Amino acid sequence: MIDHCCAEMTRQTDWRCRVHPDVFACPDALVRFEPKFREYGLIVHDGGTASREIAFCPWCGARLPPSQRDRWFDALEARGIDPWEDEVPPEFEDDRWLREGVADPVSSGEDLPRSH
Repeated sequence: MIDHCCAEMTRQTDWRCRVHPDVFACPDALVRFEPKFREYGLIVHDGGTASREIAFCPWCGARLPPSQRDRWFDALEARGIDPWEDEVPPEFEDDRWLREGVADPVSSGEDLPRSH
């Protein structure tokens, strides 16, 4: 579980709609959080699955942690895994790769949200 910056961000990232099982189809869903990359984005409601990455929380103004997308690809590449061609290990499908020491976030000096 990720500790987000504020209660409203937690509410938004945990949003589940009874009418629209897909958050991209729900007009009330505003934020997408991608745990494996630790990315926050505002959902673009245009019928697709686009979102625009954000650097600050729209509710409390806190700076959000930097994306780990590049590190994710680098960690897979270091293991000889091409995510477009090869099977991606289960620990890389969510934030376990960061939490379980597969990639050491402390060594990078980056401020990541706490997981528990």
